[in-house]
Amino acid sequence: MKIMKTVQKVPGGLMIVPLLLGAIVNTCFPQLWEMYNGTFTVHLWKSGAMPILAAFLFCNGTTIDVKQAGVTVEKGCLLTAIKVTVGMLIGILVSRVFGEAGIFGLAPIAIIAAIANSNGGLYAALAGEYGDATDVGAVSILSINDGPFFTLLALGAAGYAVPINTLIGCVIPIIIGCVLGNLDPDIRKFCAPGASLLIPFFAFPLGAGLTLTSIVKAGPAGIVLGIASTLLTGLAGYLIYKALRFKHPEVGAAIGTTAGNAASTPAAVAAAGVISTAVGDVATVQVSAAIIVTAILCPILVTALHKAESKGKANPSVTA
Repeated sequence: MKIMKTVQKVPGGLMIVPLLLGAIVNTCFPQLWEMYNGTFTVHLWKSGAMPILAAFLFCNGTTIDVKQAGVTVEKGCLLTAIKVTVGMLIGILVSRVFGEAGIFGLAPIAIIAAIANSNGGLYAALAGEYGDATDVGAVSILSINDGPFFTLLALGAAGYAVPINTLIGCVIPIIIGCVLGNLDPDIRKFCAPGASLLIPFFAFPLGAGLTLTSIVKAGPAGIVLGIASTLLTGLAGYLIYKALRFKHPEVGAAIGTTAGNAASTPAAVAAAGVISTAVGDVATVQVSAAIIVTAILCPILVTALHKAESKGKANPSVTA
């Protein structure tokens, strides 16, 4: 059976499919976890999301290459700043005006988690097709926005009580991973598979905290969130690249996605006690929907912008 290939055909499949399976099991067999309480079965499939997510962040940190030079670093930092800033500003604005309930059923946590985190794999694919090596290399810097750190930072700015030790604790695994990965390439090579291998293992227990009813109810808001993520950050990336006269401005729009692991952020923030579990559960579903929507819309947007740029002809004075 081609199970893995089938899963990989789904946008954000490594995250979405296990999450949905967890929700299905929790909906159909809610007593299952009580039967095996305290065993490895429950630790792996029901309550083990946070430790596995921590290991994922560490492995992801080892893949960040600080030795990337020149234009690559410039583009990576620029794209990360655009993605994170837009997501944080919108989330903070919604929080200040509408409070934790948010707008259109979208809580600030869902907005920040979805908009401030980009799908590195999809970005790299689009950059490889429409950009050059400096565009593709920028994905190593984009990895910095993985995890709940920037989300917690934005929530703190929005008035939520975010303890400084919680904020620091969320980024320490990434920092240590980054340091070790850059000190020893063998460590980076050893840990690199964990940046994708561990995703299904924390996705399933996250889903096991949800029900199919909650997913259906949160779906429409997630679609709106996905559209907003693609248009707001995608167009912002494109326009700033255009203003800076980069050779392939359409690649700037390739950040208009939501990463598969972004669905884990609301649960991580709820586990830290910053938001309620109920809000975290709804946000998880909404971000999951946004992952799929952006995976469909972002390539369409980048392709359309590429065609527009091709028709307009490249300006000879444009720099790489």
